[in-house]
Amino acid sequence: MTQRDFEFIRELAYNQTGIVLPERKRHMVYSRLCRRLRALRIRSFFEYCGYLQQEPDEMGHFINALTTNLTAFFREKHHFHYLRDHLVPKWRQRRSRRLRVWSSACSTGEEPYSLAMTLEPFFPRSQWDLKILATDLDTNVLTKAEAGIYPPETLENLPPTLAEQYFTAQGGMAKVKDSVRDLVFFRQLNLLESWPMQGPFDAIFCRNVLIYFDNPTKKKIIQKFRQLLSDDGYLFIGHSETLHLISDDFDLIGQTIYKPRTGSISGLNGERK
Repeated sequence: MTQRDFEFIRELAYNQTGIVLPERKRHMVYSRLCRRLRALRIRSFFEYCGYLQQEPDEMGHFINALTTNLTAFFREKHHFHYLRDHLVPKWRQRRSRRLRVWSSACSTGEEPYSLAMTLEPFFPRSQWDLKILATDLDTNVLTKAEAGIYPPETLENLPPTLAEQYFTAQGGMAKVKDSVRDLVFFRQLNLLESWPMQGPFDAIFCRNVLIYFDNPTKKKIIQKFRQLLSDDGYLFIGHSETLHLISDDFDLIGQTIYKPRTGSISGLNGERK
């Protein structure tokens, strides 16, 4: 991969997804895209760059190859503890029976299913309209997420009661039961493009995603999250992320947990609405 090839690839990745690929990511880009070159029987990155320009259908494979999908059930447990201990009692006291949660980078499904396992005992479908939207840029991981089938070792950190209650054995694998799967709706979404959902959401999880964007892109995404969050909603971000110098529409109320600042929503051009 020449420097010219790498510059083309990272500019294309930024334009399509907003993901920033610094020079230190060059080896990662090389190793991940080599699989596509082998699959297509393309001999050089120069040829592959030309192929990307000529074949629009390759763009999805290109994006899927570059996106990172590290996840686990109940990753960053303090968020789920806060959800269970603070938000569930609050939501159960309100008049509205509608509850909407969005996992905006759901990867292979562990996050939205963890949300469903946390909320399902407290919001029975016979009494509540609970829906969890799960989106991701990568179509490959969405296919796995919708199937809801995982290697048994991915359940090792779950309490045995949860594993027994929400999973069933299937051909040496563990499958999420319908009581959880039916609460989650998977959709492909590029956060840089238009968002079809209208909200409002009671909680949005966007964890370990902002680290891949530059500040202007982060600001646009956070502004859009604010517009879709209810005034009494909550935004959860990753353990190494912050909204400091990114947005003044939120107050930090816990460990990477934010609440909208009352009475102000930033428009996409920065004005107050």
